[in-house]
Amino acid sequence: MARTPARTLKSLSEIYAFFRQNQTPITFLSPTPYNLLGLGRWINKFEYINFFDSFDNSHPKIMVPREQGAHEFRSIEDVNNYLLRHKEVRAKLKERGPGYLLLVMFDEETEALAKELGQKIALPPAKLRKHIDSKITTTKLGNAAGIKSAPNSMGRAKSFDALMKLAAGARLGKDLVVQTPYGDSGRTTFFIKSPEDWKKNEDVLVKEQLKVMRRINHLPGTVEAVATKHGTLVGPMQTDITGFAEVTPYKGGWCGNDVFTGSMEKERKAVRVMAQKLGDQLYKAGYKGAFCMDFLIDTDTRDVYLGEINPRVSGASPMTNLITSTYGGCPVYLFHMLEFMGVDWDIDLSKVQQRWAEFDNWSQLILKYPVDRVEMITKAPASGIWRMDAKGDISLVRKSIDWFLVSGEDEAFYLRVYTAGDYRYHGADMGILVSRGRFQTDDRKLNDRAKAWVKAINAQFEAIPVTGSSAPVPPPMHDSNKMF
Repeated sequence: MARTPARTLKSLSEIYAFFRQNQTPITFLSPTPYNLLGLGRWINKFEYINFFDSFDNSHPKIMVPREQGAHEFRSIEDVNNYLLRHKEVRAKLKERGPGYLLLVMFDEETEALAKELGQKIALPPAKLRKHIDSKITTTKLGNAAGIKSAPNSMGRAKSFDALMKLAAGARLGKDLVVQTPYGDSGRTTFFIKSPEDWKKNEDVLVKEQLKVMRRINHLPGTVEAVATKHGTLVGPMQTDITGFAEVTPYKGGWCGNDVFTGSMEKERKAVRVMAQKLGDQLYKAGYKGAFCMDFLIDTDTRDVYLGEINPRVSGASPMTNLITSTYGGCPVYLFHMLEFMGVDWDIDLSKVQQRWAEFDNWSQLILKYPVDRVEMITKAPASGIWRMDAKGDISLVRKSIDWFLVSGEDEAFYLRVYTAGDYRYHGADMGILVSRGRFQTDDRKLNDRAKAWVKAINAQFEAIPVTGSSAPVPPPMHDSNKMF
């Protein structure tokens, strides 16, 4: 494994040098390279193993197995386990030698396969991650850290009347948001204020421990942080882009983030302090490394509440690494890797945190196929940097391998997922768009520039209908918990 430095790393320069000289293989294994694309700029021996070939075999550090055959995936874990069983992937990992794996999602089978291949997963164990992923556990951890959640009560309800009684005990009113412990918030969050609302989802609700909350007017967002032995580092605050029909067919479904400065300074400070407290509490509970904290800003009172914890590399990771590396000269994931590589280090985290205080505006959109039909793609846009002219037409100007070279708001980086020969279907993740500037207005409307980019990228696809047979369904690539 990693060659441990002879002495404690005492400065950012020494941390940079350690990773530049790193000789231990570090592999990001996932359906696409999206979450940690560009991290190889900082870490020697960092490579990717993916299911989708987003770069037409032109990225020097990405390996995509050629022989895929028939498959049926139900989760990202299924995709990753398939890759770890694939003979070409196994040969690649054995050739690289013992090292570290980074993944978005994994389970106990993944852990066994990794161990068999001499790879150590540089993330907390699957069992611990699942425990923390519970919305009930999140609330309890927040309470232990002295962090406010939206007014809530937790318990079981076998009927609408029982739910209302649970809510009345905590003075939550009669317009409620109800969540079950696990699953993405778009599909396990229920809005209930009548017996009819309860009846629609009764079969699910009666089986689960429930988190019952007062419904509030709010601005949702997320922030990524890294819990370390010396404290918690917090990335830039991101506001969520959700539910726009141009981008996703799912009402309330996550479809991107805005990262911007120049407003909400009080709320930014509150979010940062909340994430630091939560990270320190997670570390006490045995969890270390990267996590994603969702928050809610009450737009009536401006109170900031804890939402959910996503204990993983996430869909917020690209924006976090872009901001922390481009403007602060230090991607936050270096500290994640230090925790798992057994490196002794000790620097002033407050000074590192300050480096990330100022940055330009950036946005990302996850483009889903919004139409309820299955088609085979015959032409797809290439990954790279595209430019839009005054008429809204776009052209590929550079076949870049990441988004760092986007130069202005008339440019955007597109990361392709599905390509010619693949099938697109209702809700399929077609690709990711990253650009400077904002894609969302202050009052949470998709702005005209974002709509123009979505329309222009979608126009680059050509496809033919699938009739008379059932097309194979590709793996689900994300949920509203910001995975991909």
